[in-house]
Amino acid sequence: MPGTGLWRTKSIEQSISDTDEPETKLRRNLSAWDLTVFGVAVVIGAGIFTLTARTAGDFAGPSVSVAFVIAAIACALAALCYAEFASTVPVAGSAYTFSYATFGEFMAWIIGWDLILELAVGAAAVAKGWSSYLQTVLEYIFGKGTKTSIDLGGGFGIDWGAFIVVAALVTLLVLGTKLSSRFSMVITGIKVAVVLFVVILGFFYIKSSNYTPFVPEGKPAGSGSSGVDQSLFSLLAGGGSSSFGIFGLLAGASIVFFAFIGFDIVATTAEETRNPQKAVPRGIFGSLAIVTVLYVAVSLVVVGMVPYTDLSTSAGDGSHKTLATAFSANGVDWAANVISVGALAGLTTVVMVLMLGQVRIIFAMSRDGLMPRSLAKTSDRGTPKRATLVVGALVAAGATFFPADKLEEMVNVGTLFAFILVSAGVLVLRKTRPDLTRAFRVPGVWVIAPLAILACLWLMLNLTVLTWLRFVAWMVIGVVIYFAYSRRHSLLGKRQSGVEQGGAVSEPAPPVAD
Repeated sequence: MPGTGLWRTKSIEQSISDTDEPETKLRRNLSAWDLTVFGVAVVIGAGIFTLTARTAGDFAGPSVSVAFVIAAIACALAALCYAEFASTVPVAGSAYTFSYATFGEFMAWIIGWDLILELAVGAAAVAKGWSSYLQTVLEYIFGKGTKTSIDLGGGFGIDWGAFIVVAALVTLLVLGTKLSSRFSMVITGIKVAVVLFVVILGFFYIKSSNYTPFVPEGKPAGSGSSGVDQSLFSLLAGGGSSSFGIFGLLAGASIVFFAFIGFDIVATTAEETRNPQKAVPRGIFGSLAIVTVLYVAVSLVVVGMVPYTDLSTSAGDGSHKTLATAFSANGVDWAANVISVGALAGLTTVVMVLMLGQVRIIFAMSRDGLMPRSLAKTSDRGTPKRATLVVGALVAAGATFFPADKLEEMVNVGTLFAFILVSAGVLVLRKTRPDLTRAFRVPGVWVIAPLAILACLWLMLNLTVLTWLRFVAWMVIGVVIYFAYSRRHSLLGKRQSGVEQGGAVSEPAPPVAD
């Protein structure tokens, strides 16, 4: 039986029925291949081009490849749960929709608000990175001094490079998801080629001595990440810092987890897939398998090319090191230029797919009345045009006018929290709705799902104390908005109220046509 108040649940049947509303109907034209492209497109980006070198230099040393494996295992466990949910409930919204069917409206709102943190903030942060790489490329063409930002003084500036990429990608998303997939396919092909180029060419510059020590000795307190900047687990366990040693390796796994964010976005497009029961699981597992192999290969090559100490943020000018750093250190500057162009292409699709996922989350929440219903209006192209424009405006504002420091970890904590709820939700739905048809079933679900929960919780504990404090503050803001607006405007709440009063349920008026 559906609950009431904060814990009222939206039935699977109602969720699927709502997808046929003419005013909010999405076009089903994606295949398993399209979903795999989206997954690879968003996952191969900021993580592989920037986090690999920085994590090796600041946290894990040569063992960064192990950190990637740990993060991949946690993702794989959660991916199994996502696949079962998405094949059972092929509705836009991903973890938000799944939570609404299992934990109730309040938790669904919390996870939706959490996903806004993951996707919108992530898109803004990556757009800033895109602008930085654009500046590097422009300097190759027009010479040093070429800038993609305008300094207004007083610590303020306008990043016109970030604005351009967001504006262009919003246009693509408005024109149609299928067109966006085709664009992603071309760009993804380019960046996969660049990644393979890194692995093949870098192999010839590997020095075995650079792999020793594989797990560097941990730094004492005060000489690395300590206080609110050290991982919560190392603080609770009495570790001096989370730089190197076992604490550094675990902190590194939590950081490079950012590199895997995106495979869950495949689930947000389930409603636009021709055969979601089969295509969504294939898209999730296909993209995750491809990027895991590439990440481990790249991390082994990069730490083999240069001593991990040369990749530290404190080395040289104190800037973050990238894949290009390893090639420049070996005198292969032309290769560093190729990598920069590849990174520019790579980050383009990351921004696009992150915004795609964010739009689908807001679309699903708006269709349920937890956000303004007008945002669920779809255009004649079958895309949520209004939601896309709103998300684009917010991401553009964040990327254009605000700095992007410390955003990777904020995105990580939000995503891991979503993974935990999805994994728990699979268990709940197995108990409450054993009658549902499941095109994909998690093998050994009573073992796999708890392991997924523990793995994600473990990675969360290895994020910094400061990240946790910011996450709690963001959640508090979300709770205030829910009680101030969403609870009173909930479509499910209005339906239940109509049933309790014994009268006809008054549906909200459809959004005004464009």
